[in-house]
Amino acid sequence: MIEVNGLVKRYGKKVAVDNISFTISDGEIVGFLGPNGAGKSTTMNMITGYLSATDGTIKVDGMDVLEEAEKVRPRIGYLPEQPPLYMDMTVDEYLNFVYELKGAKQPRREHLKSVCEMVGITAVRGRMIKNLSKGYKQRVGLAQALVGDPDVLILDEPTVGLDPKQIIEIRNVIKELGKKRTVILSSHILPEVSAVCERVLVINRGKIVANDTPENLSTALAGEHKLNLRVLGSRDAALKALNTVDGVKNITPLGEHEPGTCDYLVEATAVHDIRPLVFRALAKADLPILMLKPMDMTLEDIFLQLTTDESAAPEKGPRPEIEVLPAEEAAPAEAENAAEEEEE
Repeated sequence: MIEVNGLVKRYGKKVAVDNISFTISDGEIVGFLGPNGAGKSTTMNMITGYLSATDGTIKVDGMDVLEEAEKVRPRIGYLPEQPPLYMDMTVDEYLNFVYELKGAKQPRREHLKSVCEMVGITAVRGRMIKNLSKGYKQRVGLAQALVGDPDVLILDEPTVGLDPKQIIEIRNVIKELGKKRTVILSSHILPEVSAVCERVLVINRGKIVANDTPENLSTALAGEHKLNLRVLGSRDAALKALNTVDGVKNITPLGEHEPGTCDYLVEATAVHDIRPLVFRALAKADLPILMLKPMDMTLEDIFLQLTTDESAAPEKGPRPEIEVLPAEEAAPAEAENAAEEEEE
């Protein structure tokens, strides 16, 4: 659905986006992450056609964003970090205005009713936008992105200002939307990205430094697998059984958390998934496993490792199918476009 190839954005000698390429398939929900000034909003603005690229191409459903703008724009719904709201309009007046502005073809009454129900603003349709809470304003912003039933949704911090219950509701809306649409989601709430997105793109200093699932990135960057085990039985017997497992390089007892048990941190090399072997070894020794939990890197760990200057690539490098580049190889972009909105 979205093809970005060799995309560059310069402002004089300053490089905001430096030769990035990626593709996003139909119905895929992709998280777009990066520190402030990394080029996220600039890239999203270029995908929407709001900004032109210095070099490279962006295609949506095979159509060039700039050369075929009239055909592409109705296919894209965009929610910037600061929703483009008119405060002196009611919600109904604003959505009708957006409907006219976009030249939407759907039956107006039914379409706007459906959009309002989808994002949970039916009860405030007659209220002035300036009198709404920040959470409801955010919902109205999401509603305007959905007017016209676009194939692609680009959402920049869509849950800013929402309470935990509202965040879960909007997260579920995004998941549902992703069943029929392509979604690019930028957020600083990384657990939210983990919960919603199937894949993450990480940009740093204008370069894509990672492009894969959080699970694969965790394995590639950690260079090892870690398991947290709780075993019922003798500590010595459990250690003896675990030491027979191929690929185990370190076992650390963590003490007793339930009567008659001991917890262990088991570390293995990256090329081994030792869970089946651990199960068999402990079962053979008649030692029941009460808990087995992978201790993978969180998305926060991945983000920090990829976007911190001091971070280094794994010694053995990522697996071939994983696109990961060390942050040092990303050409520095001295500054971001002043037009890019300040990110929270």
